[in-house]
Amino acid sequence: MKFIPGLLPSMIEAISDTIEKNAEEVTALDQAIGDGDHVTNLQRGIHALMAQRDELSRLDWVAAFQKIGMTLMSSVGGASGSLYGTLFIALSKAAREQPLNLQNFADIFTQGVEAVKQRGKAEAGEKTMLDVLIPVADYMRTAVADSIALPEVLENIALVAVAGMESTRDMLATKGRASYLQERTRGHIDAGAKTSQLMISAIVGVLSDQLTVPA
Repeated sequence: MKFIPGLLPSMIEAISDTIEKNAEEVTALDQAIGDGDHVTNLQRGIHALMAQRDELSRLDWVAAFQKIGMTLMSSVGGASGSLYGTLFIALSKAAREQPLNLQNFADIFTQGVEAVKQRGKAEAGEKTMLDVLIPVADYMRTAVADSIALPEVLENIALVAVAGMESTRDMLATKGRASYLQERTRGHIDAGAKTSQLMISAIVGVLSDQLTVPA
C-alpha cells in the first residue's frame, strides 16, 4: 500500500474524533500528576490542522509534514507543541527524495523519534510520550526486517502503542511538572503517552480501512 497525501484529512479527522471522545479521561490523568491542560493544548493544534486539512491533502508528504510541524509548533501550548512540532519537521527532513512506503517510513519515523528524544532530553522509561513512540519505532524496524505483512504490522503497532502507554503506569516521572511529585506519580498513566497511543491507533484505523478499499 502506498501512503498517499490524500489520506491526511481522514487521519486528522480520526485523531480529532478520538481525542474528543477521550478528552475527559485524559484530562483526569493529567490533573492527577500534571497541569491538567494537556488535552486543551493538543486540541488547539488539532483544530488548526482540521482547518488546513484540504490544503494538506494537496501537498506531497515532505511539504505536508513540514506544514503540520510548523502548525503544531505555533498553535499547541506546553511541551507538546514543541515535541510534536519537532517530530513532524524531522519526518519532513527524513522523507525527502524517497517514496513513502512501510520500509522507508520505519526509518523516517525512527529519525523523527530521535529528534523528539533530543528536543525533550528524554529516553524511554521516563513516563512520557516517548514510552509509546520509541517502542512503535522499534517494532516497525523489526517488522520490516522480518517482512511481516502490512495488515499484521498495523494491528501490532496498535498493540505496541497500548502496551507502551500502559507501561507508564508504574514508572517514576522524571520530566516536567510530574517529576516534582516523585513517588506519587507511580500508579498513574502519563497523559502524553495516552494521547500518543490514541492518535497512533486512530491513524492505524485509517490505514487499515484503506487496505480494504479496492485499488
